[in-house]
Amino acid sequence: MPINISIKDAALFLIITAAPMILAACNNDTQQQSGGFPPPQVSVADVIVRDVTPWHETSGRIAAKENVQIRPRVDGVIEDVRYREGAIVKKGDLLFIIDQQPFRAELKRAQADLTRARADADLAHAEIKRARNLIERKLISPDDYDQRVAAEDNANANVLSAKATLQIARLNMKYTEVRSPIDGRAGRALATKGNLVSSNPTPDLLTTVVSIDPMYVYFGSDEQTYLRYSSLARQVETNSDQKKNPTVLVGLSNEDGFPREGYVDFVDNQLDPNTGSIRIRAVLENKDHMLTAGLFARVKLLAPENNQAILIDDQAILTDQDRKFVYVLGPENKAMRRNVTIGQTIKGLRIVTDGLQSQDQVIVYGVQKIFFPGMPVSPQKINMGDPPPAPGPMTANEH
Repeated sequence: MPINISIKDAALFLIITAAPMILAACNNDTQQQSGGFPPPQVSVADVIVRDVTPWHETSGRIAAKENVQIRPRVDGVIEDVRYREGAIVKKGDLLFIIDQQPFRAELKRAQADLTRARADADLAHAEIKRARNLIERKLISPDDYDQRVAAEDNANANVLSAKATLQIARLNMKYTEVRSPIDGRAGRALATKGNLVSSNPTPDLLTTVVSIDPMYVYFGSDEQTYLRYSSLARQVETNSDQKKNPTVLVGLSNEDGFPREGYVDFVDNQLDPNTGSIRIRAVLENKDHMLTAGLFARVKLLAPENNQAILIDDQAILTDQDRKFVYVLGPENKAMRRNVTIGQTIKGLRIVTDGLQSQDQVIVYGVQKIFFPGMPVSPQKINMGDPPPAPGPMTANEH
């Protein structure tokens, strides 16, 4: 017997019949999707704990230890220039000769005056000797005797005066030869042969000589660095009972790294309130004569003792606005976020001053696969500083 079913009832019947099949299909799809995205593979490395020497990097200027302005000490005409401009000179090397003729004549006159004064003094000594015999015999008056004593004193004074004049004449004669007072490099000759130079009232500048070994480097340190390093230096002195000058490494603009080593020998006595820095000076050897006053220098000021530090690869460090963070491997292989404070780099690794512990394992490569803290990951162990691992074959789900 045929059954009459309306279109509305037929549609309702189809919906009721298909619903379980649709739900089952959805559940199968969900299970398939959850099974198709395994935890992402990441590279994990133990942090490196190492003794490092803290440092402060800044810039400075090279300066000569001694900078002498060569000026004449007598008036006269330049007779000759005896050095090569820009050459290295030794202490006592002759640089300029001032016309010596008038000073030679003055020296001879001073010598003659001293000879005359000594002759007068000899005569006065003889007369006073005779006067003593005569005064005892009462053959001369006391007034005559007193006059001869005064004549002897005057003669002795004339000898002293003549000696002083002769000494001045000899000095002036010596000053006609202008010599270098230090070892160093001589500058341009500002007075050449035939020029009249004066020593009064303001002596004319002839040239300059600057020392070349050792040299100074002047640089500034901010307030916080100064306080930190001063505190460390005091601790070292307290523990060792010896004062240790902080070490400084220096590199020129055309040099790689910091190949030159020196030590701090002077710290200014006050902080500049306008710049918030204090002036520091270090001493450098200059055996190769490459350092010249005025050169720019990169300066690395080392702390007086080592500190234990944690180092990681820069690849592991991420940025969230103004904060730095890394992911570490947590329990159940979950990526846990750690905010960190970073410092300088050393041998390609970054110093972490806060936020990590010595037993932490940091995710170095694959951090871009982590979408939220606590996400499960599949760790692959590497050594800190290793290059990224070669990509493996793609799975069926990755095609």
